[in-house]
Amino acid sequence: MTEQHAQVSVRILDKEYQVACPASERTNLLDSAEILNAKMREIRDTGRIVGLDRIAVMAALNMANDLIHANARDQELEGGISNRLKIISDRVDHVLSGTQQLDL
Repeated sequence: MTEQHAQVSVRILDKEYQVACPASERTNLLDSAEILNAKMREIRDTGRIVGLDRIAVMAALNMANDLIHANARDQELEGGISNRLKIISDRVDHVLSGTQQLDL
């Protein structure tokens, strides 16, 4: 079964783009375009970078850096959760092994 595609119009720095995406991803695409537009406007409004292509590259670099930091935080949280789950599992195993000994 093939997923239906939608033509979505997004506006970034006052320029309209037509983008095809799976219909189920339409909302995510619009949200992504909104974030990108805001980041590019922020960069453009500093006045230090001129040219749409340079602004786009700087926005992409900033967003990639944000993604790297978010992934690092996620890994740190996952590591903490994994350690806590291991401790809980060990405690449960310890309690269960003690219960089995009492039943005998």
